[in-house]
Formats: sequence, C-alpha cells, structure tokens
Amino acid sequence: MQRLFAGFFVVVALSCAGFSLPTQAQAATSAEERAALQAQLDQIETDILNNKGTLSELQKQRTTLERDISILDNKIKTAQLQIKQTDLTLRKLKGDISEKQSSIREVDAKVKRGEESLAQILRRTREADDRSLIELALTGSITEVFTDMDNFGALQESLGDMFTEMAALHKDLDSRKVALEDKEDEAQKVRVAQVLARVAVQTDQKEKQSILTTTKGQEKTYQQLIAEKQKQAAAIREALFGLRDTGAIPFGTAYEYAKTASAGTGVRPALILAILTQESNLGVNVGSCYVTDIQTGSGVGKNTGTYFAKVMKAPRDTVPFLTVTEALGRDWPTTPVSCAQGSGYGGAMGPSQFIPSTWMLYKNRLSRLTGESFPDPWSARTAIFATALLMADNGADRGTRTAERTAALKYFAGGNWSRPANAPYGDGVMRLVDKIQADIDILGG
Repeated sequence: MQRLFAGFFVVVALSCAGFSLPTQAQAATSAEERAALQAQLDQIETDILNNKGTLSELQKQRTTLERDISILDNKIKTAQLQIKQTDLTLRKLKGDISEKQSSIREVDAKVKRGEESLAQILRRTREADDRSLIELALTGSITEVFTDMDNFGALQESLGDMFTEMAALHKDLDSRKVALEDKEDEAQKVRVAQVLARVAVQTDQKEKQSILTTTKGQEKTYQQLIAEKQKQAAAIREALFGLRDTGAIPFGTAYEYAKTASAGTGVRPALILAILTQESNLGVNVGSCYVTDIQTGSGVGKNTGTYFAKVMKAPRDTVPFLTVTEALGRDWPTTPVSCAQGSGYGGAMGPSQFIPSTWMLYKNRLSRLTGESFPDPWSARTAIFATALLMADNGADRGTRTAERTAALKYFAGGNWSRPANAPYGDGVMRLVDKIQADIDILGG
C-alpha cells in the first residue's frame, strides 16, 4: 500500500514539472533581433511620413508636367518604402508565430502528460478505495492503516488540485491557439498590403512612362492631354466597373447605386466605389472556393478541386452561410466564396467580401436601406449598399480624408487597422478615390 502512495507522489511530481526556460543567451539574441527590426521599422515609418508631407506640398502647386512627374516619383518612393516595411513586419511576425507554435507544442505536451498522470491517479484512487478497512488491518499494523488512510485523504485532495490544474492548462492552450490565429491573420493582411504596394509601384512607373512618352517632356502637350480628358464623360459612363463574383456593370450604373447608398449613409460615392474596386482588383480572395463540409468548413478550389481545410470558419460562419443560401434559394456546395490565404480562413461572400456572420449582423439594416426582404450579398446594388453601411460605421461619413482612409483600413484589418504595415491598403484606396472622383467630376457628379 505504501508503494502505491509512493508511486502516486512520483506521478504528481512529474505532472507538475514545468517547462525548461530558454537560456539567457537565447533570450538576449531574440531581444536584440527584435530591437533591430523595430529600429528599422521606426526609421522607415519616419521616411514614409516625410514623403507624404512632400506629396501634400506638391499637390498644392499648380498642375504642370514637372509637378505631376514629381508627384509620381514621390509615390513610387513611398510605395518602395512600404514594401521594405512589410518585409520587416513579416520577418517580425514570422518570429512571433514560431514562438507561439513552440509554446503551443509545449503546453500541449504538458496537457498530455497531465492527462496520463490523471488517469494513473484515478486508477490508484479506485484501487485504494476498493480495499476494506479489515483488509488493510490484516495486511499491516494499525499505525500503517492510519498512515495509509491519511495518505488516501491526501491523494483525494491532490486529485482535486489536479483537475483544477488540467482545466487551467486547457484554458491556457486555447488562449495560445487564439493568439496564434490572430498573428497568422495579421501576417495574411500584411502580405496583401505588400502586394498592393508592389502594384502601386508598377502602376505609377507605367503612368510616368506613358506621360513622358506621350508629351515628350513638353508642357503644352501635357496641358492638351489634360483638356482631352474632360471630353471623356460618355466613355467613363459606359466603362465596365468590375465586381467580384458578379461580373461587371457599367460605371454609370455603379455610380447611381453609390449615390443612393451615399444618401442613406453619408459616405461619398467615390469612396464606396474605391473600396469595391480595391476588393475586386487585389487578385486574392476572389470567390474561388466551395465549401464541401458544412460541419468543419473545409472545401475545395472552384477551378482546381484542391482541398482546403479552412475555407470557412465553423460554426461561426458555416451556420449563417446556410441561412443566407437557403433564404436566397442558392445551393451552398456550389456557391463560391473566398479561399483561405496563408493559414487564415476564407469564406467571404460577393463583391463586398462580407463573411456570413458579419452579413447577418447587417441584414436588417440592409433590408431597410435596400427594400429587400433578405439582402443578397452577390447582388451588385446590395453589395454597394453593404460597403457604404460598413464604411459609415467605421467613421467615413465624417467626410475628411483622414476619416475616409481610417475607415478603409478598418474595413480591411478590423482592430489591427493602425498597424503601419497595413498602410498600403489605405493609401491604395485613397488613390482610387482620387481617380474615381475625377471621373465623377467629369460626369458632373
């Protein structure tokens, strides 16, 4: 019997053993690397702010060929800095993710050790509990009997402590997994921002070359080029406005929808259309997946049949996805949604790229605004109204450029909107706002 309890105390000691901590040298190296990365990020952020200040001053000057070429040069330089910024941020996030994955493995191993130890303790408790007082008395002295009874009481008390410890371990493991998911989602956003910064560089370089080739550096020719743009109203109205998963509609039609949505939300049409343009032109999350298992949210690529484990988060989004598709008479296994990028989740629907759970939060307000009994996320008109509502909730209805850019970043990154690495998304939206507003001005809007 004493060997039984002696074994129990060994089990408890093993189950309570902590993790080995990193050495001081390892911790120092990690801290130095983080400090160096942060210093580089801080310097790049300062350089970007300085560039934006220069850009603001240039834009106040009279429109000339020299001014506009300088503006393009400034934008190219800013976008190149943003690419460096996202590179460094991804390196930093990679380290964070690696550390969190390691800590999850350690806690998971401890949970497994604890579960094994708990099973042993339960077996030993049952063994001790099944032995009668007479049996104990016959196998040892009275002193040993009372000692064993005391040990049995200690065992039961420790068993309760063990259950408490296991509950804490499971909670800790869950919280670490959530933190890892947040970091992976952040890394996904940074990768998208990096793509946008690269696209911005390429776009501005092409525009600069086109202007210089067309005008051959002559101011008079450039002014004639600007005047010619004022005659393009008909072409602008009929130009196709691309939308995700919905094809395309004439820009004039999209503008009419956006004006109606603006009247109901206070968000200017150019910003609503810029967000949708950005969402359609990124080249990622373009509705290229199907959900095949509504219980797990897994699915396949629409065109490739490739398996994806995280097409949609279950049950947070799979349950409302069923509600949306059933209400609209759609077959959920053949309804395209966004694919997961990196290790995050996909599942966004339609041109405005709302995930199903968010769409349900906006359903009643959208019904009042659009007049639809059940708003359709794949409808161009409804998507434009949905984007306007969310942007208004993000503060874009204040109408200032800062408020509009902030609202765009919130649309993209949620609570992480202020992270510097997400800046290319906000900058990209505001560039599109200026371009679309110029078209609207030509239309007389």
